[in-house]
Amino acid sequence: MADIDAVAAELYGLGPEEFTAARDAHAAAARKAGRRAEAKGIAALRKPTLAVWAANRLARADADQAGRLLELGEGLREAHRTLSGEELRKLSHQQHVVIAAMAGEARRLAGEAGQDLSPAIQREVEQILRSVLADPEAARDWVRGVLAKAPPPAVGFADVAPEPGAVPRPPMAETEREREPEPEPDTDTGEAERTRREAELAEEALARAETERAQARTGLGALDEEIGLLEARLARAREEREHLAAAAQAADLRHREAVREAKAARAAARKAADR
Repeated sequence: MADIDAVAAELYGLGPEEFTAARDAHAAAARKAGRRAEAKGIAALRKPTLAVWAANRLARADADQAGRLLELGEGLREAHRTLSGEELRKLSHQQHVVIAAMAGEARRLAGEAGQDLSPAIQREVEQILRSVLADPEAARDWVRGVLAKAPPPAVGFADVAPEPGAVPRPPMAETEREREPEPEPDTDTGEAERTRREAELAEEALARAETERAQARTGLGALDEEIGLLEARLARAREEREHLAAAAQAADLRHREAVREAKAARAAARKAADR
């Protein structure tokens, strides 16, 4: 298993286009050495999608950043275990901002490696990071840069059980509390509750707005880069057109000269025949 882990660490650090050939070579070498179980395990290693590869590259490029994301996931789980609504709201806001920034960094790193991530692929990277937050097993593979496939889409932390000694809450406790009738508006308690709820809603709206802004800026950057690439291609096409136009003009001149020479040759031949 240790040898398979070492091979996996090497393979998932390669570019997507290099993975299959390298995997097959390692499996063949293991079979040739008589290590059939190892060969079978290596052959079963799954080629990552472009989004998974980019997520792995992100983890490998900055172990500290990857560790901080896992700490954020642990903090979210802890907030659910301890039923800390205030901490949960704060960490959820942080989650939106951090994941958008990390997905942008993954796109930059992929570009350095010669792989262009489309906005759709970048969104897949964001989904992978959200799933990693909620799935400790996937997190262990991702932080080592050996994630083989995208984890199932995250459904949040609603199934995290409260820690021992904490009073468990029903799955929809928060929603049910929100639906409870508010106290009479002329009481101090009712006014405080409304103010608190408005503050929570404002914080949630801010988190969504910041996420949308980050995504919009990422999409805008992708479009700007695409425009730059198209403009460069257009400039090259124009240069090639000018070159071909000059070549065509030169060919026209040679053709006219050849026609004149051919006419002169035919006239000379007729004149010689008439003598």
